[in-house]
Amino acid sequence: MVASSRTVDLLVEAFDLNQRRKFALKNEQGEILVDLYFKPITRADRKKAQSLAGNEEALDVSTQMLCQIAELEDGTKAFAPADAVKLQRQLPESVLNEIELFLFGVGEAADVEEAKND
Repeated sequence: MVASSRTVDLLVEAFDLNQRRKFALKNEQGEILVDLYFKPITRADRKKAQSLAGNEEALDVSTQMLCQIAELEDGTKAFAPADAVKLQRQLPESVLNEIELFLFGVGEAADVEEAKND
């Protein structure tokens, strides 16, 4: 492999955007409801989520980001953009916070397990 002389190419080649992290969403009894998978967030992802949210309110943007990024094991999207409102209205905030904190890699809200790179 020939080394690139451009810094941008060096940076882009150093990070794999296909690596996924798995979050096991559990109910109150500790049973796994669904495994969600997350690829690294890019600045383009953030800008798209802000656009879909229609404002810069952090809670709206983070839920849009969740809907945009979360995948099921087979790589299909776990949520549609329109699901953001339902998640905000009908899911306990503590649960939504836990998922979104994992999405953004904040704290140890859940066990992190490297997912298979399908």
